[in-house]
Parts: sequence; C-alpha cells; structure tokens
Amino acid sequence: MKQLLSVILLGFVFLSHATDKVLVFSKTDGFRHKSIEVGAEAIKKLGNENNFEVFHTENANLFTYNNLKQYKVVVFLNTTKNVLNEKQEAAFKKYINKGGSFLGVHAATDTEYNWPWYNKLVGAYFLSHPNQCEATMHIQDNKHASTRHLNKTWIKHDEWYNFKNISEKINVVLTVDEATYKGGENGKFHPVAWYQEFDGGRMFYTALGHTKESYTNPDFLKHLLGGFFYCLNRK
Repeated sequence: MKQLLSVILLGFVFLSHATDKVLVFSKTDGFRHKSIEVGAEAIKKLGNENNFEVFHTENANLFTYNNLKQYKVVVFLNTTKNVLNEKQEAAFKKYINKGGSFLGVHAATDTEYNWPWYNKLVGAYFLSHPNQCEATMHIQDNKHASTRHLNKTWIKHDEWYNFKNISEKINVVLTVDEATYKGGENGKFHPVAWYQEFDGGRMFYTALGHTKESYTNPDFLKHLLGGFFYCLNRK
C-alpha cells in the first residue's frame, strides 16, 4: 500500500512539473547573436529532459498579462535594445508583480535601456566588452542550483560583458577574474551570474551564452538549468 501511494505521489509531482510552461523571447532591435536559434533549441531540449514545456517567440504582441500568466518563466534570450512597447512593458511588469519569474541570458542586459524598472529587474546594464577569449571564473555560491555542479573555478571561452548600473540587491553566484584576460572594467568583483527576488517575482541572469558552442557545453547547460530550477522554484 505504501509503495502504491509513493508511486501515485511521484506521478502527481511529475504531472505538476510537466505543466510548467516557459516562454523564450529572443526579439532583437540591435545586434543579433548567431547563437539565438541554437540557444532556443538547447532550452527546448532542457525542457524535454526536465519536465517543462518551452515556447519560443519573437512576437512582442504576445506580451499581454492574460497570455503571460500561463508561463512560470519568461526568458529573454539574447534580446537587444527596445523590444517592448509601453503596453507590453506594463503587462510584463504585472506578470512579475503577480509572482512570475524572469531568466535573462547574455544580451538580456543589452535591452530596454530606457526602462528603469527593467534595470532593477535584470540587475545591471551592458556597458562594453573586449574580444571573445578564455577567462577564469570564481564560484561565489556553490549551493545555488546554477553553480553547485562546478568546482571553485571554471575556465570558459565567451564574451565577457562589463556592466554599469549594477544593483546592490543582486545575489552573485559567479564572478570573472579580470587578471585572466584583457579588457575587464568592473574590478576585483566582476559579476557574471546572479539571482534575486524582485517586486513579487524571481529572476536569474547569466552573462554567459554568447557563443554557439556554449549551448553544447555540459557545464554551461547545467548552469542554465540551475537558473531555470531557481525560477521554477525547484530544488
């Protein structure tokens, strides 16, 4: 009887997770990353393997509250510049205020520069970057779902964003060591990935994910999945 009950309970857990929906938004109004399409496919694969359903769009007209409220997480995947109008911004803000989650990848910080609320949500704005190169990251929080699979350091080839308007309220899980590459402008504590609870919802951001190769990198995919788990409120 106990075994049957356990099977039933596990079934309920699986079904509840299977109904989690994620909206991946990748509209661009500036630079367009060549990794967007492979990134969207990688996220769909993560969803298939981890029981959340992924919908990919570049149609900002879908940003109405009645549509957004069906999703547990809204992802900005390498979005750039102004991607939402005022009504769409209001709908997205209401979505977060009502408990929705936001996950930003790489150029999500190169987005909506004229919207102060978004700056606070995403945690920082893109400032500049040197040429892509290999650099060493340091794990600042090895208990977070996005970093607990990593050792104390992580060496990766990517495009290393410098940031401005960095919020003091973000919880940083990864930093990049500016001594290991040229062109860093944020000093000894240069954030790369972070999370926070904000204005009714949750958010996670990673500055990684510029390159196509990132989306077949097992450590990056586990890092990204950990961000999803945080936003989905899974352990």
